[in-house]
Amino acid sequence: MPDTLRAQQLAFAHHVRDPDAHPTPDGVEDHRLRVYRELFHANIATLLGGSFPVIRRALGEDAWRALVRAFYAGHRARTPLFTAVAREFVDWLAARDAGPADPPWLAELAHYEWVELDLQIAEDDQADDPAREFTLAPLVRPLAYAWPVHRIGPGHRPTTPPGSPTLLLARRDASGDVRFSELSALVFRLLQLLDDPVHRTGTEVLGHLADEAGRAADPAFLSDAAGMLGRLVDEGIARRRLC
Repeated sequence: MPDTLRAQQLAFAHHVRDPDAHPTPDGVEDHRLRVYRELFHANIATLLGGSFPVIRRALGEDAWRALVRAFYAGHRARTPLFTAVAREFVDWLAARDAGPADPPWLAELAHYEWVELDLQIAEDDQADDPAREFTLAPLVRPLAYAWPVHRIGPGHRPTTPPGSPTLLLARRDASGDVRFSELSALVFRLLQLLDDPVHRTGTEVLGHLADEAGRAADPAFLSDAAGMLGRLVDEGIARRRLC
């Protein structure tokens, strides 16, 4: 009896997740299962739609629901937390083979939208590393994309990426709002270096930045970079450990 019950449960679950690939289980009327199919799919579509509103509008309702159905059918979630399902959706999009109807910027736009949710629920509990003079603030994310994700929407669906990457800073401010701003390549690289535990002091960070830029022997460049680092600390984007 337990084996039979388990087989029935699996047949029911497979059908609800992917009715096109798994027929209605024996002995159950299809109109009864339709209630469960519509309920489960509507719930996951609503949950993800709240986390990815730009994608939903850019794709249109039919394409959005088809994408959600594919996720629901093909992905086995590893979390019971509703707030973590969005991250699994992002990972699924990044790992899957894109379908012929998928726009080429879909995975990057999903990550960009997810970052806002991630920062909204993140805890400001990063412990200072005693071995490092400077670090990024915990509620800051430097982001790099091939596509201009901050401009994509129903009225702008690019087909080719621009010649240079899109570099953005996402941060949660003191009021709890998540804000995005564009970064220069130099500031973005400085933020990356601040997040690299190899570099322990500000001098090491600035020296590495100057080496990469081919300006190691230029005192003016180092002075400007030091001023940039100080502004990042003043704005709460970076933190300096007080000795």
